Amino acid sequence: MDLGISGKTALVGGASKGLGYGCALALVRAGVNVVIVARGADALNLAQQQLLQERSNSESFVKAVAVDITTPQGREAVFAERGDYDIVVTNAGGPPPGDFRDWDRDQWIKAVDANMLTPIELIKATVDGMAQRGFGRIVNITSSSVKAPIDVLGLSNGARSGLSGFVAGVARSGIAAHGVTINNLLPGAFETDRLKSTMAASAAKTGKDVDALRAARLAGIPAKRFGQAEEFGAICAFLCSVQAGYMTGQNVLADGGAYPGTF
Repeated sequence: MDLGISGKTALVGGASKGLGYGCALALVRAGVNVVIVARGADALNLAQQQLLQERSNSESFVKAVAVDITTPQGREAVFAERGDYDIVVTNAGGPPPGDFRDWDRDQWIKAVDANMLTPIELIKATVDGMAQRGFGRIVNITSSSVKAPIDVLGLSNGARSGLSGFVAGVARSGIAAHGVTINNLLPGAFETDRLKSTMAASAAKTGKDVDALRAARLAGIPAKRFGQAEEFGAICAFLCSVQAGYMTGQNVLADGGAYPGTF
């Protein structure tokens, strides 16, 4: 399918590996110019070289900006590289798992800053320009924990739910009439470093073996497997497409059927 976004320019956060890289890969294959962001320069530069080899359009560019996008200085560097974006994929590493009794105010503020306020700052910086040009796609990578909270991910549950509430309002504001959509993409269990760390935390808390926890998690997924970053990226690219122009303010769940609810 031609997604109709070849030649557009995207900003993709957390793109050195995992789900962010999967999104950048799908967009590059769709002919999109991509600016990728992550904190680790070595991994980000490697991702840049891999993405350059995957371009469907040899004239499209892939630029790498190694900064912490959750800081004002990091965002300033990103917008110094490119002032306007047609597509923004917000994605910051999730807060660490643990027991809520151990988290102090500073840890809560850090979680909210990274996983709620940073996406809001990126939306604020780009959405009006998108509306003026008559096209814009913003996809926030959040978590299936917004729909089905995970006890050891309380910091993530809280911060990402706050972002979902904000998006529900702003996506339905005047920007929707100007070709701009904002949606949240909620990953379930995907084969990423994040999944490994979450399972390790659960093992430490329960005293159970990691392999046993993995088997139990798989048993609870109707698809009987974990997701792959590349297929997650394909969903993201669709949400950025011209075909998805009538979808906005939605929480799109990709979890192999693990969430049991109707709504």
